[in-house]
Amino acid sequence: MKKIIALIAVLAMVISLAACGGSIDPNKDLNNVKSAGVLKVGMECAYAPFNWTQTDNSDGAVKIANAEGYANGYDVQIAKSVANRLGVKLEVYSYEWDALIPAVESGKLDCIIAGMSPTDERKETIDFSSNYYISNLVIITKKDSSYASATSLADFAGAKINAQDGTFHADAAKQIKDVKTEVAKDFTVLYAAVTSGTIDGYIAEEPTAYAMCAKNDDLTYVALVNNDTGFKCDEGDTAIAVGLRKGSSLNGDVSAAIDEITEDSRADLMKKMVDIAPAEE
Repeated sequence: MKKIIALIAVLAMVISLAACGGSIDPNKDLNNVKSAGVLKVGMECAYAPFNWTQTDNSDGAVKIANAEGYANGYDVQIAKSVANRLGVKLEVYSYEWDALIPAVESGKLDCIIAGMSPTDERKETIDFSSNYYISNLVIITKKDSSYASATSLADFAGAKINAQDGTFHADAAKQIKDVKTEVAKDFTVLYAAVTSGTIDGYIAEEPTAYAMCAKNDDLTYVALVNNDTGFKCDEGDTAIAVGLRKGSSLNGDVSAAIDEITEDSRADLMKKMVDIAPAEE
């Protein structure tokens, strides 16, 4: 009996290790997703128009698997296209920004579709798909601010310009001469700070800025152009791509799904998401 119990224990351990190994082996990612019939995608659900949280499934929103509410936005619609190509169900998970990459590395998520740029630093940890968006970095400020009439980055010298922690925006802010900058946990904090007047402005992607200003008449944004009137940055800093585990076998299908979406379709999709994005996001 003791031998039988010991054998059962060993078998259970082997099965457990095999299961764990299968969930984190990047070579098996594609097979795991297809066999499970589910693509687990992580995002903040708080970065409109790329992703946000709403109360119902209107406009093609998807139920958030680990939190209340439904996720929608440009990222969600891209995730749908990827899941459709794979022939699986989409599950959206809400994670704080700094937790997204560790979640993919550990196998809790299959990929990140969260307005994430494929920077050189991130590429040391995870892989990225084809780009599914490229944007200018701009600065959101109040319409009655002395900086609202700025035409170049040089005009923000000495300003208090904040950015989200863990993003390229925080590094880009240092390009402003004599800038007074702090980092915030997420964009809702930055939005509250600029509307209350405690900061002069904050750095955002142009679609995000357009959405915020369209919903709040007190705000505007200075439409800077990368490597011209605005921030000096590489395409990897302002492009947006899907983050995957290093060597993930999912990458080919994910990139193929993105490449099938025409530039015109992407532009139309972003316009639609900007139009329906909630102001509070």
